[in-house]
Amino acid sequence: MSTVTAPVDDTMPADLEHLAEAKPRRLSAGRALAWLAMGVIILVSLFPFYWILRTALSTNPSLIANPTQLTPPDASLDGFRRVFGTQTGEAAIAAGGSGQDIRFWSYLKNSVIVATLVTVCQVMFSAMAAYAFSRLQWKGRNFFYGLFLAGLMVPTIFTFLPNFVLIKQLGLIDTLLGIALPGLFMTPFAVFFLRQFFMNIPTELEEAALLDGSSKIRNFFTLILPMSAAPIATLSILTYIAAWNDYFWPLMVSYTDRSRVLTVGLGIFRSQTPQTGPDWAGLMAATLVAALPMLLLFTVFAKRIVNSIGFSGIK
Repeated sequence: MSTVTAPVDDTMPADLEHLAEAKPRRLSAGRALAWLAMGVIILVSLFPFYWILRTALSTNPSLIANPTQLTPPDASLDGFRRVFGTQTGEAAIAAGGSGQDIRFWSYLKNSVIVATLVTVCQVMFSAMAAYAFSRLQWKGRNFFYGLFLAGLMVPTIFTFLPNFVLIKQLGLIDTLLGIALPGLFMTPFAVFFLRQFFMNIPTELEEAALLDGSSKIRNFFTLILPMSAAPIATLSILTYIAAWNDYFWPLMVSYTDRSRVLTVGLGIFRSQTPQTGPDWAGLMAATLVAALPMLLLFTVFAKRIVNSIGFSGIK
């Protein structure tokens, strides 16, 4: 009995043939120019941070003697020692500093308290307002929403004087609550940001929950907020960074070290003038330490921030 052997197909699938025949892409002149331009942009963007680090690792006399040297002249950690209060006044003066304590840890604690309080309250109240403007049906909703968004066109500086008068009448001058109070409640941008996402949530989910006996308030906390974790986290990060970097309003309200935040403390440290001029090494060291948490926070959550700003909806 003879056996029939099936012919062997030596041909490769089309997709594998394509991969086998594919040749590495050559680096064209246009692509090389694009990469070069991108590298220049990155270098220009990162150079100020390097210059801060270079200045912080230098001494004040060496900075005066070598102002344009790219590497830290006479590298030293004295600037960081003055910031953290581990250097004596005599040693600070000898190194070209002012000899005065910056009280960095006190300012840092105040900044953390104010930024956290503003972030938690503002995000929560803004989420409530966004839910009312997007999911609830009430007379004049669109009119009041447009009126509320008009607040985006009002410069922030126009509200400083009325807020200052109110804070003074409430007796909250030179307190952390007085610094945080104007930012505790909803803002037009935060409401707009969350409303756009809330409107993308299917209404059928909320209607089904209502049929099961749930209420609007319960839907907000158990359905809407968990589904909006990504934009809420993004808004929280943006709000925290803005509250952390705020300078002019805390400067108006705080008069003593008990309520001064880090940005105001750095400004006072800058105004101290020792015998050789401003303590640039100490100031840049304090600036680097103060900015480092925000840089790390933004670096870790940069992708989430960009995706949420695009209002991509629910995945």
